[in-house]
Amino acid sequence: MHYAYPPRKSSNPPPYLPRSSRIPRIRKSQLRSIALFGLVVIVLVWLFSGGSKHGKHHTISGKPSVVVVTVFDDNDLSAYHKNIRENRLQYAEKHGYGILMAKASDYDLAGSPKSWAKVTAARHAITEYPDCKYIWYLEQNALIMNPHLKVEDYVMGASKLESSMLKDLPVVPPDSIIKTFTHLKGGDVELVLTQDKEGLASGSFVIKNGEWAKFFLDTWFDPLYRSYNFQKAETHALEHIVQWHPTILSKLAILPQRVLNAYSRNDHGEQYKDGDIAVLFARCSATGDKSCAKESERFSQQWRTSFSRA
Repeated sequence: MHYAYPPRKSSNPPPYLPRSSRIPRIRKSQLRSIALFGLVVIVLVWLFSGGSKHGKHHTISGKPSVVVVTVFDDNDLSAYHKNIRENRLQYAEKHGYGILMAKASDYDLAGSPKSWAKVTAARHAITEYPDCKYIWYLEQNALIMNPHLKVEDYVMGASKLESSMLKDLPVVPPDSIIKTFTHLKGGDVELVLTQDKEGLASGSFVIKNGEWAKFFLDTWFDPLYRSYNFQKAETHALEHIVQWHPTILSKLAILPQRVLNAYSRNDHGEQYKDGDIAVLFARCSATGDKSCAKESERFSQQWRTSFSRA
C-alpha cells in the first residue's frame, strides 16, 4: 500500500500576517489607568499626611541672629551657676539674641556621658528658634567677657572668617594627615571650631542654622559613635567625623583659639587676654584650689564692670 506524501512546502510562503494589536492596546490602556490611579493615590496620601507642609523649603529669616546655648549640671543652684546664668542673659539681652539654658537631664542620652548633652541642646535650639541664623554653644564653665563683640560679625562675618581661618592645618594636632581645606571661602563655612593643645575643642563652637546643621548634629549624635566609648566622649567623636566625613570637613573653619575659646590658664591652651569674647575654665574641678567656682572669681567682677559700661 502506498501512502500519499504530504504536500511540499512552498518555497515562496505567503508573508506572515501582522499580529493583532488589539490585545497590546488593551494592556497599554490598562497600564496607563493603573499608573494614573496610583499617582493620584500617592498625591492624596502625601497631601493629607502634611507632606506639602514638610516638603516646603523653610527660608530662615535670621531673627534672632544668634542663639546662645549652655547646658548646666542638674539641680545646681549654687552662686557660681547663678553668676553664669546672669552672664548669658545679659549678653543675649544686649544683642537681642535668643537663649537656651538646659539641664543635662532634659535629654535622653541612653546612658552616654552627660557631656553629650551639648549636641542635643544645640539641636534643640534649632527646633526652638527655627529662624535663627547661628547657634553659639558655650559650656557652663565659661564667662562671656566682651559685651561689644557680636557673634555674627566678630566670628561669622565672611571677610573675618577668610582672614582668620587656619588653612591646611592638621585637624588633630600635631600630625593628622587630614587637614583643613585650603580653598574654603568664608561664605561657605557652616561650622566654626578651635583647637587647644590636645586637639579639637568643643567647649565653644558656632554652627550656622540650616539643613546642613541638622545633618551634622544628627551625625555627631549617632548611636554608633556614642557606643564607641571614646575617652573624651563627644570631643573624640567630633574629631573622628570631621576627619573621615568630607561633607563635614568641607564646611569647617578652625580659628585661632582666642577668637572663641580662650582658657583661664595656659596649661591646656591659649590664655585669655583682655578684649577676648569669652574665657573658659578648662579642666577645672568641682572642688579645691582649681575648682570652677574659684576660677570664675578672677573674672566675675571684670565681666560685670564691662557689661555695666556697655
